[in-house]
Amino acid sequence: MLIGLPALLGPELLFTLRAMGHGDELAIVDGNYPAEEHGRRVIRADGLELIPVLDAVLQVLPVDDFVAQAIFRATVKGDPTLMDPVHQEIIDVCARRAPGFAVVPLAGDAFYDRVRAAHTIIATSEPRLYGNVIVRKGVIYPERSGT
Repeated sequence: MLIGLPALLGPELLFTLRAMGHGDELAIVDGNYPAEEHGRRVIRADGLELIPVLDAVLQVLPVDDFVAQAIFRATVKGDPTLMDPVHQEIIDVCARRAPGFAVVPLAGDAFYDRVRAAHTIIATSEPRLYGNVIVRKGVIYPERSGT
């Protein structure tokens, strides 16, 4: 346990988040997602649902403000206009932890292709379908001194 860090961020996940560079993407996926098939690196978060994992990650991971779109979600049956309750929960967490960033729906193959290219996939036990999100890592700006 560490002070100031969400307890569900274990050593492997913390190492991976720290090792990621600017522009690397992290996919957090539901229990039905083929993470082992699609992932270059997969971190298991068995027993955890998507929303608490996303909330914990966004407490320590800066979101990329160098690009117009940096957070993406899966879609219901490939239709970007449809939203399940899990999508609204994703939007709510992102609004609280990464204000100013829109959550962009990506349909079907576009979402899968982006997950396949992600630095890491976190495979949760989220039971709800389409409970998948991608976050692009940003930078932490240096503090400006008075000089």
